[in-house]
Amino acid sequence: MMALIGVLVLLVMVFGGFALTGGNLGPILHALPHEMLIIGGAAIGALIISNNVKSLKELGAGTMRIFKGPRFRKADYLAAIFLTVKLVRLLKVEGAVAVEAHVESPQSSNIWSEYPQLLADPFFVSLVCDTLRLLVVSTGTVSSVAIEDVLDSAIATQHQHAMEPCEKMHVLADALPALGIVAAVLGVVKTMGSIDQPPAVLGAMIGSALVGTFLGVLLAYGLVGPAAARLKHIIEADAEIYHVVRRVILASIRNQPQPIVLEQARTAISPANQPAFSEVFEGMRGR
Repeated sequence: MMALIGVLVLLVMVFGGFALTGGNLGPILHALPHEMLIIGGAAIGALIISNNVKSLKELGAGTMRIFKGPRFRKADYLAAIFLTVKLVRLLKVEGAVAVEAHVESPQSSNIWSEYPQLLADPFFVSLVCDTLRLLVVSTGTVSSVAIEDVLDSAIATQHQHAMEPCEKMHVLADALPALGIVAAVLGVVKTMGSIDQPPAVLGAMIGSALVGTFLGVLLAYGLVGPAAARLKHIIEADAEIYHVVRRVILASIRNQPQPIVLEQARTAISPANQPAFSEVFEGMRGR
């Protein structure tokens, strides 16, 4: 919602301010479709050249996230703590056989079924299940430092992949001013081909050409660049839930008391979604 509001404010302030200062929107609106066809078409072509189909789909999904905002809310962070604590405790108390079904087939697990939002995130599922598998097959011989390295590597790799759409948007934002110049140059070429026309006609044609430069800069620094920055913030916000898993597992295998396990997980969450101390401890009762 905030992204949409920002776009509306941007357009109203730029074009409204131009109109209020006596500018005539007619030439801009007349040239807008043609200039957008050149700039937008060139931008799409550049994206197709530099990416495969999978990357383009991920870019499209990332664009949708800009308007949807972060995927996880406070309730999801609480759920991540409860789920991970429950599975690790099951492994430590009842052993590998008890946790095997929940790790090998999470889709049919009665524990995972309580947390559908987390089950819908493939990386979250693999992070929890693969780490528990590693603890099982190592039969207690692996050190917490080794597990920490594995968790850090998995989270870092996932984060790098998740940031790729954001990086592509930054590249596109950097290219848009130059593509605007391309559109403007084509407009000038068209104008020079009509040099025998009256000054009023030539002035309108030159104005249309300059709209290309204007659009390239506006799209780069007013829309695509800020959108890339927002997507980066959303990706980083959603990544916090994986650090919750990391802290629960590490504190548990280091045999920390459960209050310490819970508090280490809770403090990995930013203030916007961080549950209160009482919410975590009261929520764990009876689980």
